[in-house]
Amino acid sequence: MSKMTKEASQTKKSTLVPIIIIAGLFFIFGFVTWINGALIPFMKTINELTDAQSYLVASASYISFVVMALPASYIINKIGYKKGMSLGLIVMAIGALLFIPAAEARTYWMFLTAIFIQGIGMTLLQTASNPYITILGPMESAAKRIAIMGIANKVAGGLGSVIFGAILLSGIKGIKEQLNVVGEAEKANLLNTMADSVVTPYIIMAIVLFLLGILIRKAPLPHVEAQPIEVSKSGEKTKTSIFQFPHLWLGVLALFLYVGVEVVAGDTIISYGISLDIPVEEAKFFTLFTLMAMVATYALGVFLIPKYISQSLALKASAILGILLSFCIVFTTGFTSVLFVAALGIANALVWPAIWPLALTGLGKFTERASALLIMAISGGAIIPPLYGYLVDSKKEELISTGINEVNALAEASSFGYWILLPCYIIILYYAFWGHKKGL
Repeated sequence: MSKMTKEASQTKKSTLVPIIIIAGLFFIFGFVTWINGALIPFMKTINELTDAQSYLVASASYISFVVMALPASYIINKIGYKKGMSLGLIVMAIGALLFIPAAEARTYWMFLTAIFIQGIGMTLLQTASNPYITILGPMESAAKRIAIMGIANKVAGGLGSVIFGAILLSGIKGIKEQLNVVGEAEKANLLNTMADSVVTPYIIMAIVLFLLGILIRKAPLPHVEAQPIEVSKSGEKTKTSIFQFPHLWLGVLALFLYVGVEVVAGDTIISYGISLDIPVEEAKFFTLFTLMAMVATYALGVFLIPKYISQSLALKASAILGILLSFCIVFTTGFTSVLFVAALGIANALVWPAIWPLALTGLGKFTERASALLIMAISGGAIIPPLYGYLVDSKKEELISTGINEVNALAEASSFGYWILLPCYIIILYYAFWGHKKGL
């Protein structure tokens, strides 16, 4: 018994450094991902966009997971986890550098291209680091390790949103007011000056990412391989196709919708606060509220799962809370409504770590391919936020046509747009109760 305890202690020590390193990587892509909340109102102003167009910032980042998930899986198989992480960081650095010519040209598609390339790097990083941290230690403690990674990710996201909110959104209200009264030449000069504010932070980001990409190659990360899972038993028919696992495909759908509502909660909240005439100086902290709610719930999950509650119970509670909060957002006003958007962080935190093990149950030799499909589901962040923006634009035009002034129309329309959350949480609830059992 003493020997077993000693071995367990040595195993824990041997995985501590790799866990810290991988947590650092989750910190990095959390920082880069969640600055979108500040980028959206910034891009809307400097490129004079509609709400729907501005949310393409989120689309450009998350659509890369559709394009790159399977190629990234192939690349990781060829070069290994460590080199895959290094490559992901370097690609993210290249994307950061592209912000410089994009700012000089003040061209929206160039910004979107830079964000998309950063998304490709994040896809490589996610495809390498998620399975790595899962199989680094005992499977029964994998959920705890994933939750720790989530804490690192969201703390970084909170810092990123605050730092970039301060850099990019400082004085934005005054600039908007000036844009309404100045001539075309002065207007172009104001917008160019505002666009240039991204150059220095993104140069710093690029340098840091390049250095980390080089350093990760030297990091003490042990080689790990997933253990094969036997899926067939005596007398049972062996499944021959990934299409024979309905619970997986329903899990992909649930994860797609979850990422969509998570991004809506984090990336729209600043713009929502501004639309309610809350000062930018206060609104720039709102993404932090959402992320800190997630961090607190992740910490709770580390303590409760699986000792006190199961993953499926956590998923059921999360979906029910998401439905209730969706109603609260649209039926309240002002700062109260903003707080309910931030509270979605509580509903969202445990959905990711709950869906993954439920969706991969019984996949056996198909686990790797199924994991790539689940990574592709992150593209929900590319689809749901622009749909929210479309609802806001449509409702705003409808309200203006009835005689409501533009300011009040935008506030009411921005609240109305959150109806898009409801069907997403209902489908996640279906998966929590019944969908994850289909075909098993």
